[in-house]
Amino acid sequence: MPDTLDELDINKQDEVILVRFRDRKIIDELQIQRIGGRLQELALAERPPKMVLDFAAVEYLSSRALSELISLNRQVDQRSGRLALAGIHPPIFEVFKITRLNKVFRIENNVEAAIKVVT
Repeated sequence: MPDTLDELDINKQDEVILVRFRDRKIIDELQIQRIGGRLQELALAERPPKMVLDFAAVEYLSSRALSELISLNRQVDQRSGRLALAGIHPPIFEVFKITRLNKVFRIENNVEAAIKVVT
């Protein structure tokens, strides 16, 4: 089921929704709202949702984008699902560590490892 929003490539591998971010920077407020809305729709479409977000292309995330991820994680948890993040570049991972979000999210080095975590 290939699906796209300009900023996202969305595929389903077995029972896992794989979302790849296309943009290097996720900072625009409207862009973040669109992405957040689409990710929420995906989480609501499955029960339980199993999602992997691939950040390999992303070099910068705004704090607003982090807020959307926290909201998505909460929604996935409420639906007894699993969410994992993959391919996070070291500078972004530092932000996750500073904010202690690395304790909140399952973060893996690559998509394959993240898929194993959610299945």
